[in-house]
Amino acid sequence: MIPKDHPRYESLVTREKLVEGVKLGVTALQGLIAHGRGEAFDYILGEKTREFALKAEKAAVAALLLAKHPVISVNGNVAVLVPKEIKELAEEVNAKVEINVFHFSKERVKKIAEYLSSFGINALHACDAELKGLSSARRIVDSKGILIADVVLVPLEDGDRCEILKKHRKKVIAIDLNPLSRTARMADITIVDNVIRAVPKMVEIAREMKNTSKEELKKILEEYDNKEVLREAVNGIIEYLETVKKSL
Repeated sequence: MIPKDHPRYESLVTREKLVEGVKLGVTALQGLIAHGRGEAFDYILGEKTREFALKAEKAAVAALLLAKHPVISVNGNVAVLVPKEIKELAEEVNAKVEINVFHFSKERVKKIAEYLSSFGINALHACDAELKGLSSARRIVDSKGILIADVVLVPLEDGDRCEILKKHRKKVIAIDLNPLSRTARMADITIVDNVIRAVPKMVEIAREMKNTSKEELKKILEEYDNKEVLREAVNGIIEYLETVKKSL
């Protein structure tokens, strides 16, 4: 039992969720390593949602609302960390949820589907199609989901699939705490934020924006500059580290 007054309470709870996910066969062991890497970047971002992240989250919601076939891609980490919020976001932007994992087995995909189902999510997981040009198991997709999607939200992404999704002319929204990664630099919209903060915030934004006109949504996207957002994220890290350095 983690005491709520522990200074690292939220971080420790997140870790416990991932460990439980491993026990359930939902999260891959490698997912724990990936989380640790992301958490390190969250430290130097100040562990809070910054203005550049909010800008990207707003653009991401606009893109999802404008999409004809939006899909939210979910892996094991996302499934255990924000299942309730993924359900809410999918409902608000009328998106499908699809299971797509790097460490693939039909048994694991089934376990993730069952886990998501317990939160009321009917996730696509037919695994009946392939993304051409991709050799990893991420190529295995659903013919009613990512294969035909025009906008794909890929929380906790790996760069190779992001590149192929773009080649298939899909708009890619990534949630990535590392603004220097291939994914972050390739995506159309990169949310440099922790997924446990980003997805709930996107739900909140979607509820505020769902009655926004198409013209206004298009204007938000036209004015959005992902490279500028990434530069702001890097500057944010530098500024935070400078502040910490001065306090030492």
